Amino acid sequence: MTDLSFTVNTHLDLPGMQGRTGTITTPHGPINTPAFIPVATKATVKTLSPEQIRLTGAQAILSNAYHLYLQPGHDIVDEAGGVAKFESWHGPTYTDSGGFQVMSLGVGHKKTIKMDYEQEMAEYTPRKVNKDSLAIVDEDGVNFRSVLDGSRHRFTPEKSLQIQHGLGADIMFAFDELTTLVDTRAYQEESVARTHRWAERCLVEHDRLTRERAHRPKQSLWGVIQGAQHEDLRRQATRGLVSLSQEAEAAGRRGFGGYGIGGALDKGMLGTIVGWVCDELPDDKPRHLLGISEPDDVFWAIENGADTFDCVSPTRLGRRGGVYTLDGRMNLKNKRFERDFSGVDEEFGGYVSQNYSRAYIRHLLKAKEFLAGTLCTIHNLEFMIRLVDNIRQSIGGGYYREYRDEFLGRYYAHTK
Repeated sequence: MTDLSFTVNTHLDLPGMQGRTGTITTPHGPINTPAFIPVATKATVKTLSPEQIRLTGAQAILSNAYHLYLQPGHDIVDEAGGVAKFESWHGPTYTDSGGFQVMSLGVGHKKTIKMDYEQEMAEYTPRKVNKDSLAIVDEDGVNFRSVLDGSRHRFTPEKSLQIQHGLGADIMFAFDELTTLVDTRAYQEESVARTHRWAERCLVEHDRLTRERAHRPKQSLWGVIQGAQHEDLRRQATRGLVSLSQEAEAAGRRGFGGYGIGGALDKGMLGTIVGWVCDELPDDKPRHLLGISEPDDVFWAIENGADTFDCVSPTRLGRRGGVYTLDGRMNLKNKRFERDFSGVDEEFGGYVSQNYSRAYIRHLLKAKEFLAGTLCTIHNLEFMIRLVDNIRQSIGGGYYREYRDEFLGRYYAHTK
């Protein structure tokens, strides 16, 4: 028993590739996959109104349970009718569990989650928490200190589910522990086992809350697969979550409606890791890759089996004046755009390129006008979403490889 439906439409007909197109059906509407999901951390995509988000072609948005718990509070969002109604989006929504903050505020505070394999220690040493860490993990959950005022809070798998049910997103994720690549193999093993135990508790709480909150639209809980860059741990974690879901459904309870692929990984391993995980996943459940970055990541994720994915990169880049073009990235703060009255990317088109010049946006950036971030963000989201739409069409039309090679060959041939 799950609380959404997923239909596979077309499989990518290329040896060794697991990409597909499909449709996720939610209470707030369908999501045609593969799909890029913009990040609306605090119930808003920074600098954009919901109407402007729709302008980009976005089908769904993803918000953050930790931040909305702190402000304004999931009880307020629940009283408003859920996050989609609260922010006047009225379309499908995702919420993450707060698991990312386990890493970013804890052992990963002020650190990168990436590293080279050579830096991993051969023998286990106890994980160290920085003196200024805002999150400390134990077997039962995580103690947080608020990023707003330093107040202390406790997240457990049950608490994360209570928050996410209050937020009312169509798709939510089980509470997990995101590790860094600095963590040893031994700690990664401990973390995968703990995330499995937390996932089991999340399933029980999800079933209880769904029955208790029968007056609200059904929500789908997705398990999160960890294991860093270790193939055996990734496969073990995946098989474990699939087994948990099957056992829950056999007992008449709700299983996982889909699966999230999370965790620390090196960019060069992205496609390989997604492939390991998707080898072990059932074909009839959707897969979400949590937090990717550049256009090439999109191709590697999709062709190896990811259906949806999110990333803050297009919006963060846009607020700093960076924009995507068919010929690569460029920064509109550059002086050479001072008298460039062409659109951002006239061949790509889109709302911003058709209506505003590079020179005007550069002026806004130099003048520190908020409109600069809005225009660059609209353009970047429209670029990324249309890219994924084109990939979806190329899979359905049987010309994926040609489209991928043409796009990436051009995009990465230039630096601006």
